Amino acid sequence: MTRRDLIREVVRHHPHFSPQEAEAVVKAMFDSLTAALTRGERIEVRGFGTFGIKQRQARAGRDPRTSAVITVPAKQVPVFRVARALRTRVEVVRSSPQPGTTP
Repeated sequence: MTRRDLIREVVRHHPHFSPQEAEAVVKAMFDSLTAALTRGERIEVRGFGTFGIKQRQARAGRDPRTSAVITVPAKQVPVFRVARALRTRVEVVRSSPQPGTTP
């Protein structure tokens, strides 16, 4: 699903929003998530998951072209941990027989 698909879903579920208004809502949501992660905050969406920042330590790596040892610097990376409720819903849907397939 792309950002454009999300906008279409907002309009489909809330027909009183114009596509431009729905786009502004989706953009504001992503901008808010990005700003919070940039500040190092943890974001928890109940029933969906948790976004956070993880510190990765510096480490030794290899340049794949030359096989030379290089130092990969420490960095912070965004991480997502799926909520149990979402994981369970996905497992139930994925494990049920799909129409038109034979078991």
